[in-house]
Amino acid sequence: MTEETFSVFQFFEDGSYEAVRNHVGPEEAALAAYQCCNNVAANCGMIRRVIITDSGGCTCFEWRYGEGVIFNGADARVVADEHCDLTTGGKR
Repeated sequence: MTEETFSVFQFFEDGSYEAVRNHVGPEEAALAAYQCCNNVAANCGMIRRVIITDSGGCTCFEWRYGEGVIFNGADARVVADEHCDLTTGGKR
């Protein structure tokens, strides 16, 4: 059986986006999302949204500028709780 993989995407204020990580394990995805949500670009609103998707393309975590974490699926929550606090980034 293969292990589930995840991808992390960040979306910018101009509507563009980029893949930050592709097909990585849950710990690496959670850490990458944390870093995206807690940096200068996120704090000043240049990064508007960060998501983690699973290998099936379903969103299992979502953070939005000014709102914080708006969706934190069960798998993402377990990893995030172990490694970082994804709820504190990007406050106005």
